[in-house]
Amino acid sequence: MKKPPRSKPLLRDAGAPIRSRPRGKRNPAQPQLLFDPMPERVEPALAQLKSRPPKGSEWSWELKLDGYRLAVHIKPQGIRILTRGGHDWTHRFPAIEQAARALGPATMIIDGEAVVLDEEGRPDFGLLQQSLGASGKQAGSRASNAVLYAFDLVYLDGHDLRGVEYRSRRHLLEDLLNGAKDEQVGAIRLSETLDGEPAVLLEHVCRLGLEGIVGKHLDRPYRSGRTGDWVKIKCVQSEAFFIVGYEMSSASPAGFGSLILAAYRGDELVHMGSVGTGFKEAEAIRLRKMLDALRWNRKQPPLPYSGSADIAWVEPTLIAEIEFRAWTSVGKLRHPSYKGLRERQDNADVFRLD
Repeated sequence: MKKPPRSKPLLRDAGAPIRSRPRGKRNPAQPQLLFDPMPERVEPALAQLKSRPPKGSEWSWELKLDGYRLAVHIKPQGIRILTRGGHDWTHRFPAIEQAARALGPATMIIDGEAVVLDEEGRPDFGLLQQSLGASGKQAGSRASNAVLYAFDLVYLDGHDLRGVEYRSRRHLLEDLLNGAKDEQVGAIRLSETLDGEPAVLLEHVCRLGLEGIVGKHLDRPYRSGRTGDWVKIKCVQSEAFFIVGYEMSSASPAGFGSLILAAYRGDELVHMGSVGTGFKEAEAIRLRKMLDALRWNRKQPPLPYSGSADIAWVEPTLIAEIEFRAWTSVGKLRHPSYKGLRERQDNADVFRLD
């Protein structure tokens, strides 16, 4: 099996992603200089997936939000909003940019999650994707109704806070946002901490149909990557998979019954099953047009397939976020449901099998 072709980016930004650099050193000619240089970008701290919450009083808990991870850089010279992958999406979140300006003239880097809320005030990933017009001709659309829930403060007024323990960073962030006027910074809100036993919190959150909870160790510094300082416990499983084809259907308005999904095993793609629920009619029609533009023009399908369904194969380019309940005995997804498309500029990671 040959390696799958390199995926095409869903959006075409003019510039390459901004890369984080090692922490800048102070000028030896000015040993008493009190200020740290503001980093161009900080690789985000990520939460490790756990099956159950760790025990102990040294953890702070909050809701797991279903959106896009963003870092908001605020300087007198202007605002930059960077994705997890380092792409500048300032133009795509105008309300968050305007709210960030109201927090100045201080210089800071705020870490948070951009979401769009449904009528009941819950984060809805599908609504966020609709606002962004992710993929296709609408790429570059603005999510004017997006809200940033801020949960960490990485830099403030000449001080790099990555070496400071989380409890102190959180206090600084609370003081910063609680001191701002609501009408000025309505699109940037403080993420709420949850009081109570994490197992009880998780049960309550899952009953409300939310994503899960995130725990952060109060005594740890800000460390990039999945270090275990942050953990996440999900109510249902959710991962990103390649769309490699669709099953034809004359009964569906969009002309397909389900999407064929794939994950990586090493450098090869393997079939993970199909998903036929979670689509609204307009989204299904939009997906069909995008997939038809990516039709696979080779004799062999992009991965080994032993099924008998009538499949239209496509280039493994589009990445779908799929919610599912468990794995079947043969390693396929059980009760999968489509949530929306992920974008490579958000550092969407296609699921990898161990």
